[in-house]
Formats: sequence, structure tokens, C-alpha cells
Amino acid sequence: MKETSRVLSQAYKEGRKSLLETEAKTVCIEYGIPVTKFELAKSEVEAVRFADELGYPVVLKIVSPDIVHKSDVGGVVVDLKDASSVGNAYNQILNNVKQHDAKARITGMLIQEMAPSSTEVIVGALKDPQFGPAIMFGLGGIFVEVLKDVTFRIAPITEDEACEMISEVKAYPLLKGYRNTPPADLEAIAKILLNTSRLVTDHSEIKELDLNPIMVYEKGAKTVDARIILE
Repeated sequence: MKETSRVLSQAYKEGRKSLLETEAKTVCIEYGIPVTKFELAKSEVEAVRFADELGYPVVLKIVSPDIVHKSDVGGVVVDLKDASSVGNAYNQILNNVKQHDAKARITGMLIQEMAPSSTEVIVGALKDPQFGPAIMFGLGGIFVEVLKDVTFRIAPITEDEACEMISEVKAYPLLKGYRNTPPADLEAIAKILLNTSRLVTDHSEIKELDLNPIMVYEKGAKTVDARIILE
């Protein structure tokens, strides 16, 4: 895939071992992994214009090769409902980042649609020194953080293996629909797993990949945050 190769080459050229979130989402798009709509703003005026075009509410995130954990430095503001709040958030994030690291390089501000709340899942990949890339799946939130309710397969995976991964997690009944929770689009999840497998199989330079959270709806899914680490 030409765009993915270009993005990875650019990162190496700049001496970076991690992709900017805009780059990671660009890679996802090329590999058929659905992401929230986004734009990269280089000014407050652009941020407001892009937010108007995307439609409210929106999320603002700092884009910087020197800021890995955006939330820890006040680099993320969510649920912005109008142009005024976007402008205020833009300046607030810049001030927060400069207070944290005055020398941080700032590429711009990610303006993205705020995905409606739904069932959250996580898809990841980790390069095992012996077996190569392994694909991981689990439900988000407490299921992955506390209960460690995840399952793994060595890439490349088949469609049957993707379906097995989904059904193996203990919280699988929630994906099928439980009480007031509607069923999740299992086909959409399986497709994300297959495309993630294809991505890390095609590009052995990817050391880690983290799509978390992915909001899964009755029809379709959207990756909210994407992180890719290179060898």
C-alpha cells in the first residue's frame, strides 16, 4: 500500500519510532479500518472551520511527535458543541502543552467527530520475537483494564479465526446483545481484525498497534484512537 509505505518512510526519515495519530489513522483508512472523521488544523481559524464542516460535537487533540500520552498533559478536549468552545479549547490545549514541555514540536491540532457512545472494543497487535505479529481482541473499559478479558492469534489470521477470537472473550454475551444493550456488528469487528492482521503482516516494521477504543454499533464501527509504534 503506497500511502502506508510513504507514512512509515517519513517517520523513519524524521527519526521517529511512533506515528502521529493523523498518520496512524491514514494507515487505518488505507487498510479498510474505519476511523472517526478527522482533519489536521494548523491554526485556530482552521480548527473552527474544520469543526463546522465535520459537524458538532467534536474532539480536539494535540498532534506532536513529542507528546505520546495526550490526556496526561491536557492535550485532549472532548464534546465541543460550538465554534466558540473549539477556539477556546484550541488555545487551552496549546497552553497546557507549552507548560508541560516548552520545546515540544507541534504539528497541529486533530479535529475529529465525537463518536456516539456504544459498545467499546479494543484491537491490537504486538510483535513477538519468536512468532512474529500477534493480533489481540477484547472488550474495552473494565474488561481489558481489570479483567484482562482478551484473546490472541498469530498473524495472519483467517476469517474463521477472527470469529473465534470474538466469541472467546468472556464478555461475548454483551456483544450479542444483553438487556438494554443492542447487539454489536460482529461482521464489522471481524473485518477490522482481518484488516489489522493484513496490515501488520504486510509491514514487519510495525512493532505495536493499538486501536482503542473502537465504538461498535448495530451497524458498523469507528476507531476513536489509533497508535502505531515502529521497530
